[in-house]
Amino acid sequence: MKKHIWMAVIVLVAAVMTSCGVSRQVSEAKVFGDCKYDIASVDSVYLAGIDVREFRNLRSFNDFDLAKYPGLAMGLLRKNVPLNLRVNVDITNPTRKRAAINQLEYKVLLTESEIFNGYLSQLIEVLPGTTPTRVPVSLQTNAYQLLSNDQTRDQFINMILALTGKSDAKPSKFVVKVRPTLDIAGKQVNYPGYITFEKQITSQMITGAR
Repeated sequence: MKKHIWMAVIVLVAAVMTSCGVSRQVSEAKVFGDCKYDIASVDSVYLAGIDVREFRNLRSFNDFDLAKYPGLAMGLLRKNVPLNLRVNVDITNPTRKRAAINQLEYKVLLTESEIFNGYLSQLIEVLPGTTPTRVPVSLQTNAYQLLSNDQTRDQFINMILALTGKSDAKPSKFVVKVRPTLDIAGKQVNYPGYITFEKQITSQMITGAR
């Protein structure tokens, strides 16, 4: 009889602890909705494996010298032009509570075209205070559709010019959507809606610009 009572107590305590743990996770994830987001810098930008700083004198799509860059020519032929870069996102927590999640869904739009999306699966912890937590996010996409579509090509070229770090490049605006997600009992629970912020990408933000 006593054994059964002890077993019941253990199960009850475990259930309470699990419930408290889930409640804490949800509470810490909700704090991300009150955080402030900013893109501090961009680096490691490659188009078809080529450092985009090689394209700093580009003015239009016709200025791409495909004979000089056979990797880009092959990518266009195969309809697979990889674009890779890393953005360093600063997150500031103005509340008095800890913000923490294990996974973050993101989408990045250039004007109205979604160019990057994915998940960042790692512990992201942002403590209360004015000092931002920097989170590097590696982005990758196939840029072929952006280059081949008349409606997106010019915007894409402007973005590439901004990412070269060229001093007189026209700023390119990113619209970033992030959504914290939780893994509770093996099920993914999403934050209600996306947290959206905009940022103009300028030459001053490009690390290693020359």
